[in-house]
Amino acid sequence: MSLIDTITRTMLVKPHPAGYPFIGGAVALAVLFLLIWKPLGLIMSALAGLVVYFFRDPIRTVPQKEGLVVAPADGRIISITPNHALPDELDDELDLGATFTKISIFLSVLDVHVNRNPISGDVVKTFYYEGKFLNAELDKASEENERSVALIKTDKDQYVGVSQIAGLIARRIITDLKQDNYVIVGERFGLIRFGSRADIYLPKDVNPLVCVGQRTLGGETILADLTSTEEPMTALQI
Repeated sequence: MSLIDTITRTMLVKPHPAGYPFIGGAVALAVLFLLIWKPLGLIMSALAGLVVYFFRDPIRTVPQKEGLVVAPADGRIISITPNHALPDELDDELDLGATFTKISIFLSVLDVHVNRNPISGDVVKTFYYEGKFLNAELDKASEENERSVALIKTDKDQYVGVSQIAGLIARRIITDLKQDNYVIVGERFGLIRFGSRADIYLPKDVNPLVCVGQRTLGGETILADLTSTEEPMTALQI
């Protein structure tokens, strides 16, 4: 891929509509300060560019195969936890009585923050929890931070959970996931502003196809195959 193609695919992309008010405000301030004092105006212009970059919404190539679970977000996998219970908000009424494998992805302020559906299926339960704003890399952020959670039931009656979690800087979670809706893998469903975390809950008998420390691309990176019996992935740092 050429340098121009790289810049076009990663930087010069249309921003998510949720970013328009922030982009408009940043541009307006940049113009104002350019008229008042050019050096400060140039700094504000650079900041406006960063705001546009943060809200970028690049096109992704979503792998198509029944049972594939893809990453809901760009970021770095910080933990893979087997035998983990679903958030109480999802399981209190369904009473599945099962444990899951939780994969946690940390998003820095430089990552794309548009979220994508991890799997196709029916949204059977959603919940929004108004919690704290701890560092999203902490394990307790999954239980204590502000978050939006959803449980998706596939056509094969398997359940996959997804949670958008606010971080130390993030103060706003946007989600389009609604109970009883049918969603398509890889399609956009929301956004978290300014640093955050995403958790995925896989059925306990499904092995992750990723490792801790690996980076993900939302809608592209395959986290698991619900139809596969492959062994868990291991990693070697060299």
